[in-house]
Amino acid sequence: MDPKDQFHRDGFAVLPSVFSSEEVDAVLASIRAKVEERPLSIPVDVVEHGKRTVLGLISDDELRNGRVKINDLHLEMEEVRGLALDDRILPVLRDLLGFAPALEGSLYFEQGSAQPAHVDTLYLTPITHGHLIAIWVALEDAHEDAGQLEYYPGSHKIEQMRFSTGSIASVPAEMGEWHAYMDRSVAEAALTKTRFSAKKGDVLIWHAHLLHGGSPINDKSKTRKSLVFHYYSEPDVITSGRSLVPSGCGFWIDRAHHTIPPEVVEQINSIKASQAVELV
Repeated sequence: MDPKDQFHRDGFAVLPSVFSSEEVDAVLASIRAKVEERPLSIPVDVVEHGKRTVLGLISDDELRNGRVKINDLHLEMEEVRGLALDDRILPVLRDLLGFAPALEGSLYFEQGSAQPAHVDTLYLTPITHGHLIAIWVALEDAHEDAGQLEYYPGSHKIEQMRFSTGSIASVPAEMGEWHAYMDRSVAEAALTKTRFSAKKGDVLIWHAHLLHGGSPINDKSKTRKSLVFHYYSEPDVITSGRSLVPSGCGFWIDRAHHTIPPEVVEQINSIKASQAVELV
C-alpha cells in the first residue's frame, strides 16, 4: 500500500529496510561513544523512577538495566541528526504533513519503553492542528519479549479530548479522565491493538493522534534499541519564533536542550566548580 494511503487510513505507515545494517551500526557506534563520554549536557529520563537527570550523572546500573530515554542526541551528534533528516525520509514526511518538516526532538532507547498508551499531542502540542508527525527507527530487530511498540490502527481519527484548559495538551490531574475517554472511544470504534515486529533499519511513521505505547518487557535481558524523532511543520516553528536550520527538503530546530530540574543543575554546577578548581 502507498505510504500516504496507509497513513490516512490507519494513522501510520511502515517503510521497510530504509537504512542498511551498516548505516545503523555506524550510528549505534557513535551513540555508544557519546554515552561513554557521559556529558553533563544531555537530558535523560529514568522511566521507572519518573526522574530527569543528565547522562553524566546517571548510574551505570540504571543505564544498563533501567528503562531510560536519552533526549536530544541530535543537537550534539550529526550522525543522529543525519538519520532523522535523511533524504529517504524527509520527502515522505513533507508529503504527509503538507509542509516542510522541522525536526524538534530525538529520543534514544536501549530498552523497550513499556509506556502506557498515549498520543503525542498530549506532550508535544502543535500550534496548528495536524502539524506534528513522528517516526520510529529500529536499530535492531524488535524481539516479541523486548517490549515491542504497539498501537491502535485507526485511532488517529478519534476526536481528541479537551482538558479544562480548553487545550488538548495534558493536564496531569485530569489524565485519568483522558484514559477513560480513550478506552471508551477505542471500544466504540472496535479498534484492535497491534504490535510492530520491526526489523533493523525499518521506519514507522505515525500520526500525532495515533494511540500508541510500549508492550510489557517479558525478558529484561533483551534490548530494543531504537530512535524516535518528532517533527513540527515549518510554518508552526516560524510562528513560534524559533530558529530553523535548513537540511534537504526540511529543517531542524536550533534550540537549547530540554529543561532539567533545579537540583540537577546544582549538581552540575558543583561538578564544574570542582573541575575548575582542579585545573587551577
